[in-house]
Amino acid sequence: MLMIPAIQKAVAESLAALYQFTVAPADVSIQETKPEFEGDYTVVLFGWVKALKLSPDQLGQSLGAHLLAQYPDLFVSFQSIKGFLNLSLPNQHWMSVLASSWNNPQYGTCTPSGKRIMVEYSSPNTNKPLHLGHLRNNFLGWSVAEILKANGHDVIKSCVVNDRGIHICKSMIAWQRFGEGATPESTGIKGDHFVGDYYVKFNEVYKAEVSTLVQSGLSEAAAEKEAPIMQATQQMLIDWEAGKPEVIELWKKMNNWVYAGFDLTYQRIGSDFDKTYYESETYLPGKEYVLSGLSSGVFFQKPDGSIWIDLHAEGLDEKLVLRKDGTSVYMTQDLGLAQQKAIDYKPDESIYVIGDEQNYHMSVLKQIAQKLQIPHAEGIHHLSYGMVELPTGKMKSREGTVVDADDLVDEMIQIAATHTREQGKVDGFTADELIDLYDIIGIGALKFYLLRVDPKKKMVFNPEESIDFHGYTGPFIQYTYARIQSILRKNEIGQTDTWLTQTLLPLEKKLIFQLDRFPGIIKEAGQHFAPSVVADYAFHTAKLFNSFYAEHSIAKAESEEKKELRMRMAQFTATVLRKSMQLLGARVPDRM
Repeated sequence: MLMIPAIQKAVAESLAALYQFTVAPADVSIQETKPEFEGDYTVVLFGWVKALKLSPDQLGQSLGAHLLAQYPDLFVSFQSIKGFLNLSLPNQHWMSVLASSWNNPQYGTCTPSGKRIMVEYSSPNTNKPLHLGHLRNNFLGWSVAEILKANGHDVIKSCVVNDRGIHICKSMIAWQRFGEGATPESTGIKGDHFVGDYYVKFNEVYKAEVSTLVQSGLSEAAAEKEAPIMQATQQMLIDWEAGKPEVIELWKKMNNWVYAGFDLTYQRIGSDFDKTYYESETYLPGKEYVLSGLSSGVFFQKPDGSIWIDLHAEGLDEKLVLRKDGTSVYMTQDLGLAQQKAIDYKPDESIYVIGDEQNYHMSVLKQIAQKLQIPHAEGIHHLSYGMVELPTGKMKSREGTVVDADDLVDEMIQIAATHTREQGKVDGFTADELIDLYDIIGIGALKFYLLRVDPKKKMVFNPEESIDFHGYTGPFIQYTYARIQSILRKNEIGQTDTWLTQTLLPLEKKLIFQLDRFPGIIKEAGQHFAPSVVADYAFHTAKLFNSFYAEHSIAKAESEEKKELRMRMAQFTATVLRKSMQLLGARVPDRM
């Protein structure tokens, strides 16, 4: 919406000329005119009527008349209604938008901003495979990074792998006791799934031991601490941090199994990183920060030897930063990671894509980083997102009831294949082309459905609903794009400019107006780290094109000039839909 700054400037200049009233152009509130009124853009007048001692209608009439008289190239008519000034732009403006942008493959992207931003996402644990929650995290982080790139920022995509800690030791102790030497290769099980099975096995054995101890007379809290397999796991963590060779060897072997599995999943879902960090490499610098902060008074030590920070003055609470046995907690390693990021990349902002259950943790991390004067600590931003649930309810990793990412991708592709065949859209495709088409539709549907919801909101994911060729879905947009490609293949775009003389019909103007919004949509999505803004825009753009195409023929237009006009509108729409879906990580097919 490059027109908005020009309107803001014109309004500010007019207020100064009419009333010697100063207002910054950026403070002029501009909205799209509501469909029930005549106009393209609306100026909100309420903020000035009291200072100018005018009624809303008096201000609207005088300001509108001045804008028409002084800026005839910008405005052709106005309408003042109850504190709102609706302005109509000339036909030639919209033709200029189309002429300058319809075949611009870089349309919507910004020039370099000079700002560097790190986006951290995925953050898997090496004790289990990726699941549905990880998919929302990956898709959200990847899309935000691409949107920020489109806004001209220098973006580094990063991942931190949670490759150490008590949860990792649970899988290790279970494999050590019950694995009998089995490997992913010997069982034919993908590495991350293989290790995840032993995490589930640990919890089965742990529950049984706790139950036995409770029956013997211990309280449940005591039984949870005294369970033999838990005590063995805690000792394994101590041995790991002490560098015990056999424990380190087992840890490396099992983590490598998981990494190989992760890589296959990331490749399949199109998730990539510029830099991968490992907790095993950040917890020691984090411990040094804690000890340094203890000596400087940022932290305090309790009688049992554990180290804490008191953030009551900041409206928070006390937070553990190092256990009494000297082992690290998440905060320890997160401090080390924040410092390492600052050393490696010197980011102006560091965005952490982490679920909303960590809101408190992230608030504490930023406070501690600032108190320790870690460079760029003020740029830490938590992109919090809600949990993903299924129609059947919540998922639980330790009970083995999560929706596995690989299984879900398989299911989405199968549903895409079924729906495509039911729609009769498989004629003329080779077997390999159909495999690719089902992948495009299935994974595109999954990404769009998970990204169309505001990140802050919890959501219920319904696989069947996500692949509806006529609903608020990725496949609907993909089908619209493929439909446009079919039109473009059948009708060649001419090289003359005679189409520029055409007067736009209402739906033609409305579609160009919608396409003109795209740069502003990218900016808005970047400001709020919200791919849902792009998803919603792409859906409504596709919907509007279908309405336009149903009303106005392209191949059989009223004149050759109209055909040329509409062909360019179709190409412009295809460019915007493709770029919108690319920002969401989804591909679009040329045929469908």
